[in-house]
Amino acid sequence: MSFQAYLDAVEKKTGKTPRALLDEATAKGFGPDTKAAPILEWLAADYGLGRGHGMAMVHVITKGPGIGDKHVGTTGTHRDESDTLWLDGAATKPAPAT
Repeated sequence: MSFQAYLDAVEKKTGKTPRALLDEATAKGFGPDTKAAPILEWLAADYGLGRGHGMAMVHVITKGPGIGDKHVGTTGTHRDESDTLWLDGAATKPAPAT
């Protein structure tokens, strides 16, 4: 599963875009210096997210939308289209370049 697919699944599970969850996390005081555990506890308690989907949000909350380019443009199951994650919801995501 690609990193972006995890975030798209988070949106389906919570009904909130990753950006909305990021804004909520910021309002709760979570940010770059926050350890994973309190963020995971919040996401599990409020949204029922498991560790895998929660860790995708931990990355966004603590490191921003940038990811490594290791799988960008590859053909494997972890392939991502870009090294920048789309946080504004699956419905607004631009179509992949052809």
